[in-house]
Amino acid sequence: MARGIRLVRRYPVVALTLAIGLVGIVLALAGQVWLVAWIFSIYALGVAAWQAVGMVRDIMRGHWGLDILAVTAIVATVVVGEYVAALIVVLMLTGGEALEDYAGRRAKRELDALLTRAPQRAHRVVDDHFVDVPVDEVEPGDVLLVRPSEIVPVDGELRSDEAAVDESSITGESVPVEKHRGDGLLSGSVNGHAAIEITASARAADSQYQQIVALVAEAAASKAPVVRLADRYAVPFTAFSLLLAGFAWWISGDPVRFAEVLVLATPCPLLIAAPVAFIGGMSRAARNGVIVKGGGVLELLARARTAVFDKTGTLTHGSPELVAVRPEAAFGEDELLGLVASAEQYSSHVLAESMIDAATARGIRLREAAAAREAATNGVVARIDGREVVVGKFAFVAEHAPEARRTAIAPGELAVYVAVDGAYAGALLARDRLRGDA
Repeated sequence: MARGIRLVRRYPVVALTLAIGLVGIVLALAGQVWLVAWIFSIYALGVAAWQAVGMVRDIMRGHWGLDILAVTAIVATVVVGEYVAALIVVLMLTGGEALEDYAGRRAKRELDALLTRAPQRAHRVVDDHFVDVPVDEVEPGDVLLVRPSEIVPVDGELRSDEAAVDESSITGESVPVEKHRGDGLLSGSVNGHAAIEITASARAADSQYQQIVALVAEAAASKAPVVRLADRYAVPFTAFSLLLAGFAWWISGDPVRFAEVLVLATPCPLLIAAPVAFIGGMSRAARNGVIVKGGGVLELLARARTAVFDKTGTLTHGSPELVAVRPEAAFGEDELLGLVASAEQYSSHVLAESMIDAATARGIRLREAAAAREAATNGVVARIDGREVVVGKFAFVAEHAPEARRTAIAPGELAVYVAVDGAYAGALLARDRLRGDA
């Protein structure tokens, strides 16, 4: 109900046109057809006059649009007594404008959502302490602190020894990307669970995330070739329609034919459908993380037959799940998974939740560790039931179990290695799940 009221307030002419149409139906059923003719005609001429003012202003600015046909059709239908047709043309004209405005507002909401997510402030290092400054004041070379789970404010280089960042919103990578000192960081990526320091390499306006926002704004303002085609041929199409209508009147001797041709010419798909479709399509794409460079690019997609994706995370849920347990001879699958899941309770890595969920699904009871410590981006060491359990990357586990060996993995799979009491215990494989519509 509230949404309906908002739409009526935003598009009063469309609402009034529909209301007058309903009133006309009631009056016609009551036998007051003459009154319906007067109401429809006066209202249609009023809208035509209002549209004509804007049309003249556009012509004076050198822009000839297809609205000329609509205004002429409204006047012609009233003159020949086709008042119902006049109201229908009014509804098409005002309704098309409302649809385009609605699509434009929706596209703006998606752009505003991107802007809201854009970093607004940065923690700059000044004389051994941190000062919060607007992100636009950050200069290349500034040292910045990025706290856990904060968005990287500008492009930069990592000063800390290592970090794990979530780049899914930028690159589509489904799991956190490990970074080391000197590696580049993209603005818009999300820091992991440890505070890091970076050196800014670009201003905010020149950084990755802000460029994506600018690209979306440019795409929303661009016109696809089919829309430009409508603008280009507005004048000849209008002239041809008027000449054809005049010819129909001359041949038949009936002025109604003139009005009928103009009514048929008015609901041109290029007038309403094309701009709404392109703006709406780019808006929806942006909402789903797909940045379309412009309307022309969107139109070319209709002829695409092959798509190439360079990031598996683009097609997946971004939450890996366990697909295989490969224990050494001394361990069973459930025993190894139970030890890993128990240790992963003390880890903040994205794979930890996957291991815990897999163990829970199998009915494996998780045990509490007597002691546990996490080595950021490497793994976790926990003492469970008197045994030292090491879970993590191959190099990290190999430090505790020199005989550890890499396991074969398929494309898209991740391996988690395990050592128990200094001996290699096996590996677990995880894979990100494909989206249902991938």
